[in-house]
Amino acid sequence: MTNREVTPYAGTATKKEQVATMFNNISHTYDFLNHFLSLGIDIIWRRKAIRELLSIQPRKILDVATGTGDFAFESIKILHPDKVVGVDISEGMLEVARKKIGERNLGHVFSVQLGDSEGLHFDDDTFDAITVAFGVRNYENLEKGLADMLRVLKPEGKIVILEFSKPRTFPIKQGYNFYFKYITPFFGRLFSKDKRAYTYLPESVAAFPDGKSFTQLMEKVGYKNTKHRSLTFGISAIYTGTK
Repeated sequence: MTNREVTPYAGTATKKEQVATMFNNISHTYDFLNHFLSLGIDIIWRRKAIRELLSIQPRKILDVATGTGDFAFESIKILHPDKVVGVDISEGMLEVARKKIGERNLGHVFSVQLGDSEGLHFDDDTFDAITVAFGVRNYENLEKGLADMLRVLKPEGKIVILEFSKPRTFPIKQGYNFYFKYITPFFGRLFSKDKRAYTYLPESVAAFPDGKSFTQLMEKVGYKNTKHRSLTFGISAIYTGTK
């Protein structure tokens, strides 16, 4: 299954190239807008997702679509792993992450590199845990991305995916759709100077196979014990699975 039908821009570039360009464009306002547009709830979501790993106490974690590193920093705070490796397709986002790693003196624990969920440059069975926050809906080929993450996960290892989903109950659904369609793109344009980035956001969420469809896809690829947990009236969800 691919997510290819929805892309940030028009043109012939692949979804992957377009997503990289988009995140390069918005990298310097990304953190601020994230917290601002979600009213800070994204921070609570991240903490809840990370706590899913407390029971396995992972020593080595891979953070895919690491962006500016927020999910990984939260992991370090809550789980105290020996090593976190972050990969992302946007050099602009990684630049911001590197700066934050330096400011927090976490270079001994956390390193980032350019990388792609669909072709990870790691050996099989390398990581105790894998985390992805708000990244899987940007994968060009969702199945391939999930399969490659499974490959580098150790046997019994666990994956935690945090992703936007679609609320289904009245009036949350209507309010959410209005906010996502009009408010988010307005502030996105205002602060990020990339007109398409925050219009692509609701489009990519609408096209993403959330809920049971996503856990079924995880199972199809080979994940076991998959679970789906809805957060904040269904605005986002935590998905977990083991190898």
